[in-house]
Amino acid sequence: MSEMTRRNVFAAAAAAGGLMTVAAANAPQALAQTQAGAVPSPLDGKELPSFRFALGAEKPKMMDGGHTKEQTAVNFPVSQSIAGVLMTLQPGTLRELHWHSNAAEWAYVIKGRCRITIIDPQNHSQTVDFGPGDVWYFPRGFGHSIQSLGPGDCEFLLVFDNGYFSEFATFSITDWLAHVPQEVLAKNFGVPAATLAGFPKREVYMVKGPVPPPLPADPAPGSLDVGSRTHRYRLLAQRPKTYPGGSIRLASMREFPISTTMTGGLMRIKPGGLRELHWHPRADEWQYYLSGRTRMSVFGSRGRSRTDEFGPGDIGFIPRGYGHYIENIGNEDVVVVLAFNNGIYESISLTAWMASNTPLLLGTNFEVPESTFANFPKGETTMPG
Repeated sequence: MSEMTRRNVFAAAAAAGGLMTVAAANAPQALAQTQAGAVPSPLDGKELPSFRFALGAEKPKMMDGGHTKEQTAVNFPVSQSIAGVLMTLQPGTLRELHWHSNAAEWAYVIKGRCRITIIDPQNHSQTVDFGPGDVWYFPRGFGHSIQSLGPGDCEFLLVFDNGYFSEFATFSITDWLAHVPQEVLAKNFGVPAATLAGFPKREVYMVKGPVPPPLPADPAPGSLDVGSRTHRYRLLAQRPKTYPGGSIRLASMREFPISTTMTGGLMRIKPGGLRELHWHPRADEWQYYLSGRTRMSVFGSRGRSRTDEFGPGDIGFIPRGYGHYIENIGNEDVVVVLAFNNGIYESISLTAWMASNTPLLLGTNFEVPESTFANFPKGETTMPG
């Protein structure tokens, strides 16, 4: 590598927040498999690692007006491609104007109400209110903010399509302007420098303020500059796909067109129900358990399999292509938020695959009489009871 090329590589890495972040943003699993001397993947060992992370047991980072907990590849190494944050904002608290250079953001509102503002590269802007069960998606680099509307706290999950993303390394507007000379800001905004004297000299990140008034029911004519695609999707309003063992709602780019890099969902599994054996050929799966208790088993080839139990506040992760199933082992419904790092949702059912082959072929494959398969399902079961 020439000195100029090497300098360019390090400059690009610095601009994105570090070599590790750049590598992660460009398919870290693929890099680990193809680059000589790369850091070994946590999936390369003779035994599979745990696919459970107890986010509920993590100590929150407390701030004026709210708190956060985050999961990244640093504290959950198996989740190389997806990171998550659980955030709570008190009424009026604002997660300040900011953007992410290395990840898109998908979110699910667990409780409470909040308002988001967002701007895209065409300077289309949108201000929208969210409630429980609503989903938002912000493409990488889009500027946005989040503010709790009350009356109680607003709690939501943030999921990012980069395992090395950190909520505490975002591009914040106060942090930026604190590093720009006031005379430059005055020239940029066309106001006297004295107008800017009270701006903070640090990153605010999260700040308490008054609860904003309700949005107008009918905005004034000519007051909106909104793009053709909304950033809000009402996931709980979607009619779920139901099965004997539970139900599932999914918001891929088919249902939520702006969500081009991520699919989200909400799955409910009844007591004794099973999310059947399956795999996702083109996406990793990230999970956050809201209620119930499950047993999840993951198959990783080469004779390796790992089974973990999950409860409320736990995060689960399944690498792309790894076979898995999820079984409700408790006495109440399991409710789990799902996120996939692909805007197109795909799943391959083991029962459907077997049903597509003849009993003769299956008998040969499993070394049993073909009559063994006479009463097997004839297609996908998804969630048998």
